[in-house]
Amino acid sequence: MDLHQSEADGPEDLEDEEGPTAPPIEVLDNVRGYEGTVAGGDGNYIFPPPSDKRERAQPQLEWRIPSITEDAAREALIQFAAAHCCYSSSPARDMVFQDLTPFNMYRYRLETFTESRLTEWRHVPFTGQSVDSIACGSPPLPWDVVVEIPPMFQDSTKKVPVPHTAAVKRCHKCKGRGKYRCSQCGGKGKLKCLLCGSRGVVHRNKRCLQCGGRGMKRCGPCLGRGTRTCHVCKTSGQLLFYIQLTVKWTNNVFEQVADQQIGLPVTLFREVTGQNVFADESYQVYTIVGFPDSLIDQISQQGVQEHQEKFGRTACILQQRQTIELIPVTKVHFQWKGREHSYFVYGTEKNVYAPDYPSKCHCAIL
Repeated sequence: MDLHQSEADGPEDLEDEEGPTAPPIEVLDNVRGYEGTVAGGDGNYIFPPPSDKRERAQPQLEWRIPSITEDAAREALIQFAAAHCCYSSSPARDMVFQDLTPFNMYRYRLETFTESRLTEWRHVPFTGQSVDSIACGSPPLPWDVVVEIPPMFQDSTKKVPVPHTAAVKRCHKCKGRGKYRCSQCGGKGKLKCLLCGSRGVVHRNKRCLQCGGRGMKRCGPCLGRGTRTCHVCKTSGQLLFYIQLTVKWTNNVFEQVADQQIGLPVTLFREVTGQNVFADESYQVYTIVGFPDSLIDQISQQGVQEHQEKFGRTACILQQRQTIELIPVTKVHFQWKGREHSYFVYGTEKNVYAPDYPSKCHCAIL
């Protein structure tokens, strides 16, 4: 039986009006390994199979800590004063150093590169294209579908059809007719004129200009035809269904600075870079043990445990990378005009934090 209805059939022959927006569940075949896959939405996340990757030996760690000189500390303060129009450069040029106290801060960063897969039924109008159905072979399981992995630690998404899951079905929207009766006018192609109340005349028996005195006007949604073209199947009456696999690669980042609470706001570290003193990359990294700053050991343990609990079961961990970045911080104590002052120099950029900088002028713009 031809799924298409003859063009001679009028809207009165279309017993059913507009069908459901989504295909009924019974329309979709239960493909083995894809039971419960839905149509549309965000799809069903598929848990990865257990990993058989082996652990490796914990690396030996070596630390090299740089230091700042008095000349560098002075130059940093000179540049700081020059960047503020109301700051005199005299304290920076004439100060006498009392002490340079290093407070080397560390930024720990853990990146966990994961892959997740979800499936959903998709459909396109069937116009005679080839159909990769189950007759062509058994569909591979979601995690057996071969998809090329993009560069590590970069977010990416790829969508591919699952082989051998395609099937041609009657369009659920128009019941295979390619069109459906307009629900706005009930297939009549006309609507009552609301301006004149379908009388054809308005105030003082003047002819209604909106309907031309007929009391009825053409139905806008169907353009007076009484039927509407099916936008789902594009008039073909048939749909090609297939299971779409969406593969998402995500670089999940855990980052934290070991705050020694020395009076320098931790938020300032977002503006500067440091020097990498340690980098470790593997399928699964070990927590840091024995670092000179014990806070890093604690932060590393927190980050590794958090990522393992968060992604260890719901996604496939492809690679992990952890780094420790030294952010050099020096608190400079100096004397100027008989008074003691201090400021911080931090980051490889040698930024300065000096909220109590001496010799500020309090000028106002009038």
